[in-house]
Amino acid sequence: MRAAILLLRAPQMRIILSRKGFDSASGGCPSPIFPDGSMFSLPIPYPRSPVTFDDLIWAGRAIGPLVERLTKGKIRRTDFAHLDPDLRRELRPRPAGWRPALGQHRSAQSHLRKNGVCAGDLFLFWGLFRRVDEQLRWTGKRLHVLWGWLQVGEVLPVDNLRSASLEHWTRNHPHLDFEPDPSNTLYVATERLSLLDEGQHAATGAGVFDTFSEERRFTAAGSAKPTLWSLPAAFFPGTRRPLTYHEHQDRWQLQGDKVLLTTVGRGQEFVLDASQYPEILPWVSELLSGRA
Repeated sequence: MRAAILLLRAPQMRIILSRKGFDSASGGCPSPIFPDGSMFSLPIPYPRSPVTFDDLIWAGRAIGPLVERLTKGKIRRTDFAHLDPDLRRELRPRPAGWRPALGQHRSAQSHLRKNGVCAGDLFLFWGLFRRVDEQLRWTGKRLHVLWGWLQVGEVLPVDNLRSASLEHWTRNHPHLDFEPDPSNTLYVATERLSLLDEGQHAATGAGVFDTFSEERRFTAAGSAKPTLWSLPAAFFPGTRRPLTYHEHQDRWQLQGDKVLLTTVGRGQEFVLDASQYPEILPWVSELLSGRA
């Protein structure tokens, strides 16, 4: 069943294109797209995380051996995994009341706060992916692909949770193991997407795309570099404030109903004010309604 089309009734909504998962700098390789089209965003390694790659099970597949194979042993199954954003309930045992959440701190959180990200805003998570064959050998080009989403229901300062963390459902989130830091923040998902027509099938407030789709591929067809994106022309800034970190006009090139964007080399959170780009919301709706 397909989700309902989004209503254009959220003028203050922000859309955040959020880079998450393995890449050449964090993890050392892309996340895999398997021969059957299924895909899994690998959480980056982080030594202070409370979980290891061996603790994670996806679709009957142990993630620990998969990571060892894809990284040629550079990352071991017993290494710790920064499971963030934490969107899949089934990956590991959960405390009562668990909800999907994203943690952010330091400069990335400062950028989100500066741009007013709050309850009701929508994170779209993307990362670096590449196809593998049946023997888990890399094949084809590296691609930037959209793999998940989270609509913000609550914004929680992590330092305020520490005294209750042993009883609170957030106790196993990796950001609870950070040193005290006033910037450390959890973005907790809504139960349901609030922008869907009432009375119709409603998508959950956070989730993942389990299969690859050309419609969710950001990298332009034929591009040798994953950083050259092809997006709907509705993203073209013109005189409007551009997607953050992409203010230079020479990064944007209109091509019919598409716009080519040369993205910045690094960066985690790219924020767009939907009140200036309301025509993007139908595109968001199509992405979510076509999820596997």
